[in-house]
Amino acid sequence: MHATEVFGRYAHEYRHMALPEPVIHHAKRAVTDWHAALLPGLAAAPLAQLEQVLADDLDRGPCRLGNGRAATARAAALYNGAAAHAAEVDDSFRDAMYHPGAATIAAALAASQQAGASGLDFLRAVVLGYEVSTRIGTVLGRAHYRFWHNTGTVGVFGAAAAAGSVLQLQAQPFAHALATAATFSAGLQQAFRMDSMSKPLHAGRAAEAGLLAAQLAHAGITGSLDILDGEAGLGRAMSDGPDWSQAGATLGADFHITRVTFKNHIGCGHTFAAIDGALELARRHQLRAEDIRHVHVETYGPALDIACYQNPQSENEARFSLGFVVATALVHGSVRLTAYTPERLADPRIRAMMSRVSARVAPDLDAAFPGRRSARIEIETTSGQRHEWLQSDRKGDPELPLSDLELQDKFMELSAAVIGTERAGALLAAIWQLDQASDLAGLRC
Repeated sequence: MHATEVFGRYAHEYRHMALPEPVIHHAKRAVTDWHAALLPGLAAAPLAQLEQVLADDLDRGPCRLGNGRAATARAAALYNGAAAHAAEVDDSFRDAMYHPGAATIAAALAASQQAGASGLDFLRAVVLGYEVSTRIGTVLGRAHYRFWHNTGTVGVFGAAAAAGSVLQLQAQPFAHALATAATFSAGLQQAFRMDSMSKPLHAGRAAEAGLLAAQLAHAGITGSLDILDGEAGLGRAMSDGPDWSQAGATLGADFHITRVTFKNHIGCGHTFAAIDGALELARRHQLRAEDIRHVHVETYGPALDIACYQNPQSENEARFSLGFVVATALVHGSVRLTAYTPERLADPRIRAMMSRVSARVAPDLDAAFPGRRSARIEIETTSGQRHEWLQSDRKGDPELPLSDLELQDKFMELSAAVIGTERAGALLAAIWQLDQASDLAGLRC
């Protein structure tokens, strides 16, 4: 049995499976966090341009963009998937090196709105999308992550699985949806190693393509069922020929959605352990920015490969600059949306602190990636003292999770600025009641 068929068989069994209450709860947390990422993303590049290009598919159809505008299902999936990734505050699953929410929930929402699905059906679709896609990403492993942007490449499977759940695909059509989705899998890391607007589009295209793959399978379109594990399949073409035999071994027993990381800062998640460690040292030793002579960061390889900008000149570059975000944290105490304003980019205190930040790869921390995302921070003070801290996990990781209250605070901070406190509060209440809702009207922003 090919890996696509293993997932298809599980999807068929899943239709008749009652989900444990904690799994439903974590699905609501994921949807809450997705909206917290979606709403500030609406103002980010390239959403305005994307809305112009999609004009023929707007103001008609059963779905809604994050800004409330009517849309066809595929346009809504594309737009909302891109918006949910644009502000760099969406969730992640460490082992798959992947942001599952952006594409998966965008496709689940579009498919559910088109089908008139209930809130519980929508949540179940979200869960299935997370469970299938994170396992595919985990099998593809670090070899895949060397060149590919998993949020685009793996995201298409989350979107296809979620949409397939809404469409109630039988086992074989579900497998064919994944097979077709595999041929749509795309997204290169080089797209964000210089300043560009392409990165959020990876998530948007994954949402649209996964939805399309499920719709095609529903219409009877077949794909190559060995597309993941075949001799010329995705595993060999885009990774190092990994073993797919255990890809579905823990399905239904270990729900990955319960172990998702929710960001506590805004920017590239590879920098977050360094931010947390620097802030912890500053708190423990009551350090002010002017007390710091030098900050040395040790971390894992991809953190320096991806958060690589030494002298960021734009908002996009600053989000991927380890030196900038660590300096921002030490100067201003947090790294939220205001960290990337033009004023902050030019802030002489941040620039001065950046000149005192150095970083290198530590072999022990690199060896623990992707299962752990750690950083070792040493701060030397102007008085000659040295303070060191190992940040083994990031705030928001499963080991240091955001509580429901902290997640709600994040949601209100990011969403109220866009839609107002009253509407944000109503949306949050609707999300927590989704499993009781007959439709998704409460999710209209």
